[in-house]
Amino acid sequence: MTSTRSDLPNTIFSIIFWLLLWTVLGKVVGEVLLLPTPIDVARAFIPLLADESTYISISITLFKIISGLLLAFLCAFLSSFLSYVNKTFRALSASITRIIRATPVASIVILLLVWIESRNLSVVISFLMVFPIVHENILKGLDETDDDLLEAASSYHVSAIRKARYVYLPSVIPYFESALSLSVGLSFKSGIAAEVISLPSGSIGERLYEAKVYLETPELFAWTIMIIALSFLLERCFLVLAGAISGRILK
Repeated sequence: MTSTRSDLPNTIFSIIFWLLLWTVLGKVVGEVLLLPTPIDVARAFIPLLADESTYISISITLFKIISGLLLAFLCAFLSSFLSYVNKTFRALSASITRIIRATPVASIVILLLVWIESRNLSVVISFLMVFPIVHENILKGLDETDDDLLEAASSYHVSAIRKARYVYLPSVIPYFESALSLSVGLSFKSGIAAEVISLPSGSIGERLYEAKVYLETPELFAWTIMIIALSFLLERCFLVLAGAISGRILK
């Protein structure tokens, strides 16, 4: 708590500093089309908050990205467990995760547009961006499980469920939380990037594209700020939820 309070003045100072610098640069450029000032963006932001379609777009995009995230978590837990117990599956999963991580998002988006409907693209992209990170982190957590604890559990004939709960989970949870912190923001950015390319009706990506096409730069900035805020809130919600679940399981 003390650390948080001591950081608050520095946080406030940095926010004020960057806002002032942004304002000065906006005034120097002198063209809203190229670089709107914070006031210009605020004027565009307020109508967005009052527009019902804004919340429809947010809900559409959030639903798809969260769907991709949850599917990635589920598949990553399963694949990391299979990789842990089977060397052949481990080699196969390692190669596919490396390929996914090395392939540019734009290339994946263009390829997927050939195979699936544009409205489902952000779900698949979110899944593909998150799956390798979560899979590799959980597998590392499993690999780092204390051998002495595993030996003791086997010696005392501890059941598989209790072994998973009290031996494996404490080792996996820190790695999963680290993966969660990395993957939520990445899935949000990549999912919306996919929407900008595929333009599913009513999505945030479509609203960003329209702002760009109609040269509404302040609105483009406003949507970008909203995306950053939503990404941060989504990450915090997942981390709090994960902490609550893990704390309940490990009781």
